[in-house]
Amino acid sequence: MYTREWLKIEKEVKKLKKRYVNNLILLIIALIWGAAFVAQSAGMDYIGPFTFNSARSILGGIVLIPVIYVLDKKRKEKISQGKEVIQNKKTLIIGGICCGFFLMLGSSLQQIGIQYTTAGKAGFITALYILIVPILGLAVGKKAGIKVWIGVVLAVIGMYFLCMTSGLSIAKGDFYILLGSVAFSFHILVIDHFSPKADGVKMSCIQFFVCGILCMIPTILFEHPELYSILQAWKPIAYAGIMSCGVGYTLQIVAQKNTDPTVASLLLSLESVFSVLAGWVILGETLSPRELFGCALVFVAVILAQLPERRPNLSCRDLQREESRPHHSTL
Repeated sequence: MYTREWLKIEKEVKKLKKRYVNNLILLIIALIWGAAFVAQSAGMDYIGPFTFNSARSILGGIVLIPVIYVLDKKRKEKISQGKEVIQNKKTLIIGGICCGFFLMLGSSLQQIGIQYTTAGKAGFITALYILIVPILGLAVGKKAGIKVWIGVVLAVIGMYFLCMTSGLSIAKGDFYILLGSVAFSFHILVIDHFSPKADGVKMSCIQFFVCGILCMIPTILFEHPELYSILQAWKPIAYAGIMSCGVGYTLQIVAQKNTDPTVASLLLSLESVFSVLAGWVILGETLSPRELFGCALVFVAVILAQLPERRPNLSCRDLQREESRPHHSTL
C-alpha cells in the first residue's frame, strides 16, 4: 500500500517538474519571438523589407526540414502500429499555400511598418491579433465572450495612448503594423481551418517557402538587392529565420504537449513585453510614459482575451479539441 502511494506521488512530482520545464521553454520562446522584432528592425539597415522576409522565410522553411524528417520517422512507427491515420496531402498543400499567402501579407506589412516605429511598439500592436481574431470569428458564427469585448475597449484606449499623435492621426509605421496584425488574424483563422486536417509542422514548412517565394516578386521588382547587402544582414536574417521560425516553432511543439493551453497562451503573450525590453537593451529604444501606459493597457487587454470563459456543457471531445489548439506566433 505504502509503495503504491509512493509511486503515485513520485509520478505526480515528475509530471509537475515536466510542466515547470515546459513553462520555462514557453517563456524562452516568448523571449526568442520578442527579440525577433529587434532582428527585423536591425535588418532594415541593410536591405528592404521584402528581401528580408524572403530570405528569413526560406531559411525558416529549410530549418524545419530536419524536424519533419525526425517527426516522420516517429509517425511511421505509429502508423505501422495503427495508432495514427495518414493525412490528406492535397489538404496539406492547399493549407500551406493559403497560410503562406496571409503570412506574406502580414509579415510584409509588419516589416514595412517596423522601418518607421520602434521594435517595442511593433510587438504590442502586433499582439492585437489576439483580439482581432475573435471579432473576425463573428462572421463565421463564432461568439466572442464578454472578456474579449472588454479587452477590445481596453485595446482601443491603449492604442490611442500608444500610437495617436497630437493631431489625432496614427503614425505611418504604427498603421502598417496594425494592418499587418489584421492580416495575421486572417492567417490564424486559415491555420485553425486547416490544422486539424493536416500536419502542423509540414504545413508550417510549406507556408514559409510560399511566403519566401511570394516575397521574391516585389524584391526583384522594387528592391533589386545586392548580394553584398544581403550578406551584411546575415545576423538579423539568421536570427529571424533559424531562431524565430525554426527553433521557436519546434520548441513550441515540444513544450505545449503537457502544458495547460491557457497558461501556454499567457506565457507566449509575453512576446510583446520582451520586444520592448530587447529594443531597449539592444537598440537603445525608449518609450514615453504615455506610450508605456498604452502598452500596459494593450497587454492587459491581450491577457484578458485569453482567459477562458465558463464552459459548463462542453463534451470530452470538445475539451480535447480546445486543449490541442496551438498558440500562433507572428514570427
